[in-house]
Amino acid sequence: MPQNILGISAYFHDSAAAILVDGKVIAAAQEERFSRVKNTAAFPRLATQYCLEEAGIQLDELDAIVFYEKPFLTFERLLETYYAFAPKGLLSFLKSMPVWLQEKLFLKRNIRRELNQIGQGRVQASQLLFSEHHLSHAASAFYPSGYDDAAILVVDGVGEWATVSIGHGTGQTICLKKELHFPHSVGLLYSSFAQYLGFKVNSGEFKLMGLAPYGDLNSDQFQQFKQRILDTLVEVKHDGSIWLNSAYFKYATGLNMCHDQKWHALFGFERKDPGTPFETHHFNLALAIQKVTEHILILLAKEAGKVTKSKRLVLSGGVAMNCVANAAIREHAGFDEVYVPPAPGDAGGAIGAALVAHHLHFKEPRRSSSPTTRASVFLGPDWTDHDVQNTIQKFNAKARHFDSTEDMVDLIAHRLSEGKVVGWFQGRMEFGARALGNRSILADPRPGQMKDLLNHRIKQREGFRPFAPAVLEEDMSVHFDLDQPSPSMSFAVNRATSAASLPLEATTHVDGTARVQTVHPVDNPRFHALLLAFKRRTSCGVLLNTSFNQRGEPMVCSPEDAFRTFMSTELDTLVIQNFVLERKDQPDWQNRQRWNLTFAPD
Repeated sequence: MPQNILGISAYFHDSAAAILVDGKVIAAAQEERFSRVKNTAAFPRLATQYCLEEAGIQLDELDAIVFYEKPFLTFERLLETYYAFAPKGLLSFLKSMPVWLQEKLFLKRNIRRELNQIGQGRVQASQLLFSEHHLSHAASAFYPSGYDDAAILVVDGVGEWATVSIGHGTGQTICLKKELHFPHSVGLLYSSFAQYLGFKVNSGEFKLMGLAPYGDLNSDQFQQFKQRILDTLVEVKHDGSIWLNSAYFKYATGLNMCHDQKWHALFGFERKDPGTPFETHHFNLALAIQKVTEHILILLAKEAGKVTKSKRLVLSGGVAMNCVANAAIREHAGFDEVYVPPAPGDAGGAIGAALVAHHLHFKEPRRSSSPTTRASVFLGPDWTDHDVQNTIQKFNAKARHFDSTEDMVDLIAHRLSEGKVVGWFQGRMEFGARALGNRSILADPRPGQMKDLLNHRIKQREGFRPFAPAVLEEDMSVHFDLDQPSPSMSFAVNRATSAASLPLEATTHVDGTARVQTVHPVDNPRFHALLLAFKRRTSCGVLLNTSFNQRGEPMVCSPEDAFRTFMSTELDTLVIQNFVLERKDQPDWQNRQRWNLTFAPD
């Protein structure tokens, strides 16, 4: 009899839900896509409702509902930390304890209450299970990898106690062998630098990674910053474990990540205010912590190889979103293959928790040893032509419907070759932080000015932020130094030497690297067809691909989300399924204020 398992991550950041039927992920989505609150920590009620409807399952038909971590262990860590640092941290203690006492400490009761409000059956206490945080991360990477044997490396801010876990996956079994415990954390170290450089914790780490290449590896300032980090802030052991100097950090007991005055004395400049211009010292400090992080992660990966004797590695945890560090691990850690799931952060913990229950609690074997990477990305909601027509009628929009996919794709390839920017909305929404061709903004990757146009006029974000190239998988080695597919933008790679004559300036970062997405016709036939059509027109089988949203906005989910973002930005063309909308055909298209969307700064 098939098992029905619901996985949930919530209450910290990037809340999500996922549903597993007989070991297969049927649906998964982040709550932010429905609530339109980016990185929301709220219980994923809307995402759960979607997952249940997609699977055709009532709550009382679930064999298990699995939360992605164990709250009592987290509460234990908080209490022991406050006790150890007392009397420091009183304000933080007074702020966090009411939340824990009212919500998180009684999580079992609260989960049942939240789920029962959905109204699709009733939840019994016996259905609820709790996985450990790093075990959920490990499962989200190992089981979908398709590997029968793999080293597992989980690195994030903190789970219950663990900040780094090294494990071994064999068959259906996962064994976590070594852990590094809070407060010594690679993820929190990196987040501290993100905050000091003016970014928001738990979302600005992407920006820190994007800022780092603007630093100068050959400058004295970079070398000084890197050495001060290693001499004063973090001691790095031979196995990659670290010891942080608690005198310089506040995240254990404070409301900020770092001790600003001490960091000012150490690095010679004050914490950057968000919105103020970046200067050379900001670039060099970002590069310094990026290189220190890469060094630590390579050592950790090598240790995972020593412990497990495996030649394959799977990576998970929020730090595995650092595609530059992932590439360094793949190049220098000595593994034959490295796999990173599309959603290695906390959202992916929902899938991982469900897989833990299926394979470890119910002891169900893995049914296939073939990688399921391609099947595990497009797990969100789909919309029919009737849904799209309703949106078009609601806003009195002007649209052209295409019966022929080939004709539609050829038109959009032509528009892109003219330098137009296209909102591309197709099929099921991606699960994870990256748009992979179903909720994307697309453009010609060759003109250098395209990057500035997209950042300033459409995405409305900082000018240093990079964009990713989507490339035909069959052409990947023609354009990039890439010998294996990268369907989820998990690795930053160099341009291929032979491709130097073909400029891809809008998608190549200042250090010559790019966060590549390879596109296979089985994964996404319509996106692959568009790349082929663009190649026929331009001899370039690459498109600039970025998420369909503006700054502070979650990726669009519904046709209405897509239309509103289309009208509030300077996108030229919108494609929703088989409908094409041109900006200048829309009523009142010049009145952007009418469509102005307001989101909290990210």
